[in-house]
Amino acid sequence: MNLKQVKEIARSKGVKVGKMNKENIIRAIQKAEGNFECFGTAQNNYCDQTECLWREDCLKI
Repeated sequence: MNLKQVKEIARSKGVKVGKMNKENIIRAIQKAEGNFECFGTAQNNYCDQTECLWREDCLKI
């Protein structure tokens, strides 16, 4: 997902992005949704959150 799309989702969730980078915006969205702020923290490319919107981008990091 590109940065513009991520920012649009953030705005729809009421998240103010300011000068945050993509990873921090996604973590802020996760927090706003009441989820773990786990984007980019998968160990050994393992993530059990198979329905996560960010999973594909997350595992690329």
